[in-house]
Amino acid sequence: MNRFKQFFAKDDGAVTVDWVVLTAAIVGLAVLIAASMEDGALGLADMLAAYMTNWSFS
Repeated sequence: MNRFKQFFAKDDGAVTVDWVVLTAAIVGLAVLIAASMEDGALGLADMLAAYMTNWSFS
């Protein structure tokens, strides 16, 4: 029983777990932001391409 207490008292990997969770949260937020911006960016690119199709360079 004493061995279990010693095992649960150790916090050697706690910092690593914190960094992994923090990094996963940042990556998840970046993916959500990129996904929400995708439609707007594609719509803007389509409108710009439609506007520029009538341009002629001689």
